[in-house]
Amino acid sequence: MTDSTTAARRSAIHMLDQVLGEGRLIAEILSSGALDHLPPEDRARAQRLATQTLRGLERADRLLQKHLRKQPPLNVRNALRLGTVELCHGEAAHGVVNAMVQIVGGDGRHAQLKGLVNAVLRKIAAEGPEGWALLRAPRLPKWLRNPLVAAWGGEAVAAMERAHFAGAPLDITLKPGVSGDALDAMELPTGSLRLSAPGQVSALPGYATGAWWVQDAAAALPARVLNAQEGETVLDLCAAPGGKTLQLAATGARVVAVDISETRMQRLRDNLTRTGLSAEIRIGDALELTGAYDAILLDAPCSATGTIRRHPDLPFAKDGSEFGALIDLQTRMLAHAWTLLKPGGRLVFCTCSLLPDEGEVQVDHALTTLAGLTVEREALTLAGVDPGWITSEGGLRLRPDYWPDSGGMDGFYIACLRKAA
Repeated sequence: MTDSTTAARRSAIHMLDQVLGEGRLIAEILSSGALDHLPPEDRARAQRLATQTLRGLERADRLLQKHLRKQPPLNVRNALRLGTVELCHGEAAHGVVNAMVQIVGGDGRHAQLKGLVNAVLRKIAAEGPEGWALLRAPRLPKWLRNPLVAAWGGEAVAAMERAHFAGAPLDITLKPGVSGDALDAMELPTGSLRLSAPGQVSALPGYATGAWWVQDAAAALPARVLNAQEGETVLDLCAAPGGKTLQLAATGARVVAVDISETRMQRLRDNLTRTGLSAEIRIGDALELTGAYDAILLDAPCSATGTIRRHPDLPFAKDGSEFGALIDLQTRMLAHAWTLLKPGGRLVFCTCSLLPDEGEVQVDHALTTLAGLTVEREALTLAGVDPGWITSEGGLRLRPDYWPDSGGMDGFYIACLRKAA
């Protein structure tokens, strides 16, 4: 066991404390610089350990409860959880147990519990891996599971939970005209590439030259549905971190990318420079925007419940209390975006959500409130899109349990809306 590995584990436990104790998202924790003191490989290790533990949290707790008469403080409990997950994924018992004993023993608040940590994890090392495999895929918390079961049924939600537990492969979008032959990847039915063992992303062939960018296969579909054309003026609302902006810019369209977050838009600026693509970047509130555009892509702020396979912290850091405000914001954004669309133009509305209130219901509402609106089903006839994914009002419903044999996809809702000429 190296000091470097111990530091990564200690940082992973700190992230678990923040997510489970303070309701913070990992993205927020990282942006605050929590891992900046670690070298790149240890930052990646700490993040992997934290997300792996969150995915397996229910299983870890089930195994640990047999050996704990009462719950220890959260920090110690998270060390036990992390150790359990590592042991049940085949890490060497000696290294894991010693690391957790050292971490807990070095904390003045809980040093007296290092003997407990040692005893419990040694029992887990002996019994845990066999018991781990017998447990169900961890379930979503009730605040989220109940509305999803109401929408999609228990069997479908159980399949989504299996996809969440499996985690997400790395998908990329190729710049038009670029080959992905140098990458160890499979082509998905919709054209995205899925990498089998990516390692350090920035070291992969084609990254430095801007041949591609990271983008989940589901997230790549809204821009393809919009089908921007060379010479069109296209508005990308809520653009950060910018994968869809890059897709739109690659068509030759004149792209205006708008987002309220200067910090998140810096990543888009960096990727535009890396890929040699261009777009006009504006920082501001989408609801205050004026102008007239041939086509608009609105990736509205939402619950992000479709991204849990990549962000397993979300069900623990949120509780659903913000849903009402988000749904209202989506309605207002869609109505305002409609005023910016030229007659005859098209608007793609999308959310990375599994909740119908943030997708299907929004378009149903728009059909009754926005003048001259029709839903363009034909825009969804893309390679790899299963006709069974198209919903009654004419949108596209994507779910994590689709493509189960090749790693799934993010949950998304996408609809193409046409304005009367």
